[in-house]
Amino acid sequence: MTATILNLPSLYEPFSTEAKWQKFWEDNQVYKADSNKNGKPYCIVIPPPNVTGSLHMGHAFESALIDVLVRYHRMQGRNTLWLPGTDHASIAVHTMLEKQLKTEGKTRYELGRDQFLERAWQWKAESEGTIVNQLRRLGVSADWSRERFTLDEGLSKAVVEAFTRLYDEGLIYRGEYLVNWCPASQSAVSDVEVENQEVNGNLWHFRYPLTDGSGSVEVATTRPETMLGDTAVAVNPNDDRYKHLIGKTVTLPILQREIPIIGDEFVDPTFGTGCVKVTPAHDLNDFDMGKRHNLPLINIMNKDGTLNANAGEFQGQDRFVARKNVVSRLEADGVLVKIEDYKHTVPYSDRGKVPIEPLLSTQWFVKIRPLADKTLEFLDQQNSPQFVPQRWTKVYRDWLVKLKDWCISRQLWWGHQIPAWYAVSETDGQITDNTPFVVAKSEAEAWEKAKSQFGENVKLEQDPDVLDTWFSSGLWPFSTLGWPEQTQDLTTYYPTTTLVTGFDIIFFWVARMTMMGGHFTGKMPFQTVYIHGLVLDEKGQKMSKTKGNGIDPLLLIDKYGTDALRYTLVKEVAGAGQDIRLEYDRKKDESPSVEASRNFANKLWNAARFVMMNLGTGHGDTESPFPASPRPPVPASSQSLELSDRWILSRYHQVIKQTSNYIDTYGLGEAAKGLYEFIWGDFCDQYIELVKSRLQPDAEPASRRVAQQTLAYVLEGILKLLHPFMPHITEEIWQSLTQQPTDSPQTLALQLYPQVDANLIDLAVEEQFELLIDTIRTIRNLRAEADVKPGVKVTANLQTESEKERQILTAGQIYIQDLAKVETLTITDKQNNQSVAAKKPQNGLKIIGLTILGIVLARLGFAVGNTIYQTAIIGTFFEMVGFLYTGWFVTQNLLNAEARQKLWKQFFQGTESQQAQEPENAIAGVIGTIQVVIPLSGVVDIEVVRAKLEKSLTKAEAEIQSLSARLSNPNFVGKARADVVQGARDALAEAEKQAEILRARLRGLGL
Repeated sequence: MTATILNLPSLYEPFSTEAKWQKFWEDNQVYKADSNKNGKPYCIVIPPPNVTGSLHMGHAFESALIDVLVRYHRMQGRNTLWLPGTDHASIAVHTMLEKQLKTEGKTRYELGRDQFLERAWQWKAESEGTIVNQLRRLGVSADWSRERFTLDEGLSKAVVEAFTRLYDEGLIYRGEYLVNWCPASQSAVSDVEVENQEVNGNLWHFRYPLTDGSGSVEVATTRPETMLGDTAVAVNPNDDRYKHLIGKTVTLPILQREIPIIGDEFVDPTFGTGCVKVTPAHDLNDFDMGKRHNLPLINIMNKDGTLNANAGEFQGQDRFVARKNVVSRLEADGVLVKIEDYKHTVPYSDRGKVPIEPLLSTQWFVKIRPLADKTLEFLDQQNSPQFVPQRWTKVYRDWLVKLKDWCISRQLWWGHQIPAWYAVSETDGQITDNTPFVVAKSEAEAWEKAKSQFGENVKLEQDPDVLDTWFSSGLWPFSTLGWPEQTQDLTTYYPTTTLVTGFDIIFFWVARMTMMGGHFTGKMPFQTVYIHGLVLDEKGQKMSKTKGNGIDPLLLIDKYGTDALRYTLVKEVAGAGQDIRLEYDRKKDESPSVEASRNFANKLWNAARFVMMNLGTGHGDTESPFPASPRPPVPASSQSLELSDRWILSRYHQVIKQTSNYIDTYGLGEAAKGLYEFIWGDFCDQYIELVKSRLQPDAEPASRRVAQQTLAYVLEGILKLLHPFMPHITEEIWQSLTQQPTDSPQTLALQLYPQVDANLIDLAVEEQFELLIDTIRTIRNLRAEADVKPGVKVTANLQTESEKERQILTAGQIYIQDLAKVETLTITDKQNNQSVAAKKPQNGLKIIGLTILGIVLARLGFAVGNTIYQTAIIGTFFEMVGFLYTGWFVTQNLLNAEARQKLWKQFFQGTESQQAQEPENAIAGVIGTIQVVIPLSGVVDIEVVRAKLEKSLTKAEAEIQSLSARLSNPNFVGKARADVVQGARDALAEAEKQAEILRARLRGLGL
């Protein structure tokens, strides 16, 4: 297959490759879902980004996680749909347009609703492609033919249907309630639109005189202007300081209104003075307290943040101007006690960027308890939906328990206009809090209802407000599939399988989707909620616009490629739901972690090029080992597989099992890391190096072919395993590897994910190879430590008392010699010093010649000895010398037991032999119970090696001293956990062993 390499350049260029495959996938509708297709459905709906937005690191992270899941399940053969879309971003668009109008000296009211909406739709048409096109650059495998927008016709129909049903069921009402009010935009805002900011403020203390003249009570507040709306003072009924005052009244300063002192356990006796002013119309907690005690509601504020007639002399003043003036008046009246500096949290409107004002307002609300209680039943009785990580279940449940009625109306124009029409003819042509209304699915239906109630002359005006964006978003999982119609998509893909989202919107979006889904469909809208963490900056801080510490994902994509960024974001996840920290150099706009992923892509690319260059039969022949197959075949039978083949196949199928298990349990980061270790370590650094000699032209043909098939088989499997994480580079390589036709190629994205073949998993072989690889690694490390040049081959002696280890080392000695560049390898039994020396094979003719020469020399020696012996005088002399030496040898070595033992060791155990002596000037290392010794004479500069050994010995001795001191301390041994103490003992034993070995090596160097 050497011709194939023409399609795979020497350098991987991610940018053109990624653009090419993104276009191919979309042009060929590779990811278009078919609701009539066989296969178990797998559906994810995208958390819809704002149409106003641009890609930020949170989008990139979330989309990468979703795409891994979707691609994996698609390759598992499931009927997969990833449904994309965008949210109309009511607040963001409205605010942006009002800013534009302000620069033109206009307001939306001057422009009028129709023209304002025309501008909004025009702006949406121009800008909506920004975020969508950026998501496409991430290579997400979404079905763009099903892309939805929360204001499109189908979803708008679903919103109207949901609203009218809830209203008819008594679950939507219009009423007066305390809401978060933004004076800048003059609209109610939801909790999620409120940003709490810590500010340096003040705490004002002042006295309220008891009406009976018997004294006064002191209160403290951060908003003194609201005292104009006070309707009570509250104390804790268990507070001995004040409980005798409950039932009495005080006179409100300035306005001289008499208000009661009430007892309520909500009051914290430790806060301030233990007495609190109660302003039900301007504080949510006070509002609840007011309902419990039937207190009147006095609103002192207009919607623009100025004070109204209920504020008396301060009417018309801005709330902050009035604050100063109220304090001055209290001081003048002699009731101001003190002013303290006070740091506290103030809620700001994310829309208007001003402090929000709790304001009594007539709005539309959803009765939340019936919906929340039904959702709690699903959770408690069916554990539906399941949260990953599971700890978020309690957070979700607690939120559902505490939910209060949901204000769904917003005083905006961009969004879903509330489907309610007011009979303004009944209230002098104005919409007031008391104007009667009808709720209908259309204006025609509203006229019919209104005429039947108010007569033919009724005049109608639709509610000008729009619905909270979260109302339409709450319908997203089923409205996008066609609800309220019972479409085939809805039947097939609902409930969706998994929701992937951040923890920060569990309350605002996830809970609303489950409540809406449970109510309208009778099912939870998703089976599993996978909660991911945040992408933190290089300092471990949350990225935010306020801090200005965001990292632009597009910049990193332009520098390193999409696959590199995707893989980094997923690989960094250490456990489901954990935050990740992204390395980043702001001065250079570089990321070491993303660069490492790009290097990984290059490593894979180069490995693939090597494999494909060696898949031919050699000698210029371009025949492939699988010319007629769309994919590489399973390698030859186990009888023809060599040890390294069996090892890589076993490791490969173990990795299939490991990766699938991790993804199935949302361990996406662990899956990515496992693939990295297998591809870079086992396949590239080990197996490819092991089989290089088998790929040479003069290698044994059968062995070469098995190596080729194994390389091709494992490489193709790697591409499939890695595809969900790095789709572009894997598609590019796979197309070349499998020789796909250019006119009608298949795509890797639609191939089946690798399946585990248990018959190819051999744990014994993996155990053997782990020992061999550790040995190779140790020899390589020793070579590096001794500064042995890469091209220089060494002699190595492996010593172990384990027969099993010796067998493994002997079986794999060729791998050790090849990968560690060892010329002569000796495997020695440390106990009896029996050894086997292995030397690289020599030329066959040399071996034969040396054998013949040895025989000739032996024959010549026997001939000379025989001639000498047959000479009369000389022969007799040699017989006499031999007799005397024999007698001396027996006397000295055999008659005494100690002498016999010494002789036994000398001749049979070899402790004094040259073979057993550790050579001087050597370096050694240890793998388990195996000692590796490499003689260095003539190979390296001994003095340099000696200096390194002395440094290591100093470090080991310092560790021994430290550990010994800890273990001699009774407090440590007696109080620390047993496993910690044992760990210290084990570490001390290991350090002492290392020190002993280092000293022996230094002695070997002659020190």
